[in-house]
Amino acid sequence: MASDTGDFTVPRNRPPQKLNKARTMEAGRKFICRQRQVLFTFLLLGLSLAGAAEPRRYSVVEETEGSSFVTNLAKDLGLEQREFSRRGVRVVSRGNKLHLHLNQETGDLWLNEKLDREDLCGHTEPCVLRFQVLLESPLEFFQAELQVTDINDHSPVFLDKEMLVKVSESSPPGTTFPLKNAEDLDVGQNNIESYVISPNSYFRVLTRKRSDGRKYPELVLDKALDREEEAELRLTLTALDGGSPPRSGTAQVYIEVLDVNDNAPEFEQPFYRVQISEDSPVGFLVVKVSATDVDTGVNGEISYSLFQASDEIGKTFKINPLTGEIELKKQLDFEKLQSYEVNVEARDAGTFSGKCTVLIQVMDVNDHAPEVTMSAFTSPIPENEPETVVALFSVSDLDSEENGKISCSIPEDLPFLLKSMGNFYTLLTERPLDRESRDEYNITITVTDLGTPRLKTQLNITVLVSDVNDNAPTFTQTSYTLFVRENNSPALHIGSVSATDRDSGTNAQVTYSLLPPQDPHLPLASLVSINADNGHLFALRSLDYEALQAFEFRVGVTDRGSPALSSEALVRVLVLDANDNSPFVLYPLHNGSAPCTELVPRAAEPGYLVTKVVAVDGDSGQNAWLSFQLLKATEPGLFGVWAHNGEVRTARLLSERDAAKHRLVVLVKDNGEPPRSATATLHVLLVDGFSQPYLPLPEAAPAQAQADSLTVYLVVALASVSSLFLFSVLLFVAVRLCRRSRAASVGRCSVPEGPFPGHLVDVSGTGTLSQSYRYEVCLLGDSGTNEFKFLKPIIPNFSPQCPGKEIEGNSTFPNLCVFKIVLIYLRFFSFSFSLCFKVNIYFYSWFLKGSNSLFNLDGLNL
Repeated sequence: MASDTGDFTVPRNRPPQKLNKARTMEAGRKFICRQRQVLFTFLLLGLSLAGAAEPRRYSVVEETEGSSFVTNLAKDLGLEQREFSRRGVRVVSRGNKLHLHLNQETGDLWLNEKLDREDLCGHTEPCVLRFQVLLESPLEFFQAELQVTDINDHSPVFLDKEMLVKVSESSPPGTTFPLKNAEDLDVGQNNIESYVISPNSYFRVLTRKRSDGRKYPELVLDKALDREEEAELRLTLTALDGGSPPRSGTAQVYIEVLDVNDNAPEFEQPFYRVQISEDSPVGFLVVKVSATDVDTGVNGEISYSLFQASDEIGKTFKINPLTGEIELKKQLDFEKLQSYEVNVEARDAGTFSGKCTVLIQVMDVNDHAPEVTMSAFTSPIPENEPETVVALFSVSDLDSEENGKISCSIPEDLPFLLKSMGNFYTLLTERPLDRESRDEYNITITVTDLGTPRLKTQLNITVLVSDVNDNAPTFTQTSYTLFVRENNSPALHIGSVSATDRDSGTNAQVTYSLLPPQDPHLPLASLVSINADNGHLFALRSLDYEALQAFEFRVGVTDRGSPALSSEALVRVLVLDANDNSPFVLYPLHNGSAPCTELVPRAAEPGYLVTKVVAVDGDSGQNAWLSFQLLKATEPGLFGVWAHNGEVRTARLLSERDAAKHRLVVLVKDNGEPPRSATATLHVLLVDGFSQPYLPLPEAAPAQAQADSLTVYLVVALASVSSLFLFSVLLFVAVRLCRRSRAASVGRCSVPEGPFPGHLVDVSGTGTLSQSYRYEVCLLGDSGTNEFKFLKPIIPNFSPQCPGKEIEGNSTFPNLCVFKIVLIYLRFFSFSFSLCFKVNIYFYSWFLKGSNSLFNLDGLNL
C-alpha cells in the first residue's frame, strides 16, 4: 500500500481473463463504484487532519541494532489488530528514506537499520526524524517524530596532535594563550566538557566557550618565565567529555620561551560579524580584517592566517596574508551550513600574535520553488452540503526561514477556502454552493513562498456542481411599510409584496399567503386580503384612524419544489389621519341651559386671568393642534385670548366707564387641511369686588334658588320640545297616510324595529389639557360619518321604500304605524329625560361649588 512518493494510491482489481464480456462489464462498474467510495472516504476524513497538529513523539538510542522494536502503532492509535490491518496503515517520511518498518499484521514499528546520530544530524540537537502515519481506509493522517538519543561513542580528537606556543619571557603572570580545541562528534553532555594540562610550575589551562557553544582551552601563565633557566616546556593537553564513562583525547603542547618582544599585533575589533548571500560567486570578498603593531622594523611586519581552521573552513575561505582580505574559495549552500566561525591570527615578525573572530552568516536565497502534490480530488460535488472536501494536497519548499515559508491561496471571488494542517492543505467549500448561479468552477491553487524574489507554483482544477432544490423564495424586503389614509374605500389596493426564487421551472413558481397574526385579537381576515399569484394587498373595509392607527401581519411565500421552501416578511400598515373631527369645547359647555358667567374685579391688572377655554380634538398630529382667537367681543381691546392655551386675560386696566356685562365669542380651530373649527361663548361680568353678591337680574335669587329655577326651566324646556316633536311626527305621519290612501288602496310601509343603534365612541385627545379625559359622545346611527352629536336626540331615519308586509286597506295600517311611533317617542323621551337630569346635576354642582368642581380645574391648571 505504500509507494515511494508517499502519495495515496487506490488498488485496481482486474477480472480474470476467462470471464465473459457481460461479467467483465459488471466487474468494471463495481470497480468504479468501489473506487469512488474509497476516494469519497478519503475526502471526508481529510477534515480530521486538523486535529493532528501535535505530532506523536518516539525516541530511540543511536547505534541500536536494526530490527529493534520502537512502538506498537495499533495501541498508540487505539485500534484493534484486525481494524489496524483493514485500514491500511503505512509510514511516510520526507525524502522517501525510510528508517522504520511497519508490521501490518501486528502494528509493531521496527528500525530498518542501525542509526548513527552523527551521520543523520551532525551537531544538531535534538536529532529528530519526522515521519507521517497514514491510514487509508478511511483516510486519516498523523504527524510523528523519532528522536535519536546520543550516546558517548566518540572521543575528543585534536586536529593537531602537536601545538607550538611561543611565549616571551617578558610575559607577565596572567597572560593567556589560546590553544587549538579538540572536536567531539557527540553532542550535549557527551561533548567536550573541560580541558586539563599536565602539572607544571608555570601554566594552567582554562576552559572557554565560544558563541556556537564549543569549548576551547586557554593557556594561562601563572609564573613569569626565565629563558636562561628553562628555554622550552613540553606539556600534555587533555580534552575530557561529559559522558559516563568520560572519554578523552590528548595533544602535545610545546612552549618555546622567546626573548623580549613587548608589543603584539592588535586587531581593530576583536569580533567581526559578516552576512553573505549563498549565491555569492567564488572569489567574492567576504571581509577585510586589519591589525596594527606599534613595533617598528621587522617586529612590526604583520602576516595574517586562518587560525584553527577546520577542513570545511579551509575549503571554503582563504585569506590574503598581507592584506587580511578573506575571500570565497567555493560556492556556499545555505541548506547545508548556515554560519561559519573563522579565527584569524595576525603575527608579527617576532614572537607575538593577535587573534580575532569572524562570524560569517550565510543568507538564504530563494532558489527553490514550492512543490505541490495532489493526494485526493472529488468532482462533482452537491450544492446543498456545506464544507465539502474537494481536494487534499501537500506542499513543500527546500528553502528555509522566510524563503521556506509557504502561503497557499485561491482566488478570493470563489466560494472555497483552504485549511492548513502543517504541510497539508484541504480545499473545502466555504458555503453551500448554488448550481443555479454557477455550475462549474475553475480553481487555480497558487503556492507562493515568502522569499525575494517570490517563487510560486500553480495548480488548476475544475470542480462541477450538481443541482438540488436549495433556493427558498425571498422577499425583496424583509419588512414592508404601507400607508393608508383613513376613510378609504373598500377593496382598495394598498400595496404589494414581491418575492423571487433563484431556482427555475416549478421550483421558481411562488404562492403568497397571509400568515396567522401573532395578536389573536386582530381581525386580520376582515382587514386585508392578498392575491396569491402576484402579492397585491387590498383593504377589505374602510379604516378609522381613531379606532385603529396601525397593525402588522406576516406574509408567507412558498415555492412549488419538492420539498417546498418558504419564507416570510413583515408588513406594517400605518393608517394616516384625516381631519374628520372638529374641535370639541369642553369648557364652557356650549349647550348649557344657562350661560356661564365669569366674574372679573374692576381692580384687575392687565393680564389678569379671566378664564380658560378648554377644547380637544379627536384627530392626531397637526390635525389636533388647536389654536384660539377672539372672534367677537362686546368691547374690542378689553380682553385677549392666548392662541396656544386658550387663556382669556384682560388686555388693559378696567375703568368705571366700561360696561358691566360682556359677551366674548372664542374661535377654536385645528391645524388640519381643510381646517375645522368650533366656537365658545363666554359671559363676563365686571364687579367692584367678590365680597358683594352677584345678582344678574334685580329679581334674581341666591345661588341655590338659581339652581332650583334652572332645574324647572330645563324640565319645562324639555317638555315643550318633546311635545312639539311628538306633534310634528304625528302630523307628518298623518299627511303621509292621507297621501298614500289617496294614491292606492294597498300600500307598503316599514318602520324600524328594535332598539335604535346608539354608537358610543371614546374620544381622547390632548388639546391644551395637561391630562387625558374621556367623554361619552353619541354618534348618529347609520350615518356613516364621525360627526359629534352631543346632547342631540337620535331620530331614526325612515326609508320611503322599505321591505315589509303588504297591508290591505287603511284600517289596520295606521294603528300599527301610530303604535310604533308612540313607542319610539317613549324611548326618546326616556333618553331625553335622563340626559336632562344629568345636565341638571352638573349645573347644580357648578352653581354650589364653582366651575372648578365640574372640570377638575385644579388638575388642568385652568
